Amino acid sequence: MDEPRKDLLMQVDGMTCQGCVNAVTKAVQRLDPGATVDVDLDHGRVHISTKAQSLEVAQALNAAGYEARAMTM
Repeated sequence: MDEPRKDLLMQVDGMTCQGCVNAVTKAVQRLDPGATVDVDLDHGRVHISTKAQSLEVAQALNAAGYEARAMTM
């Protein structure tokens, strides 16, 4: 049985440009290739629809060089 997708909202500090958007998107999609990633650079937030857990996503983004933490929706 396929795991359901979850909507996550992450606060991600350190994003400043389109290169950051690409890096964040790639980091998430390495965990879950089918994830959708919507980055809001102005507010430093990332909305993600994924099968991955929020802790896994935060760890992947931290490993990519960003400070990430889950937010409640």
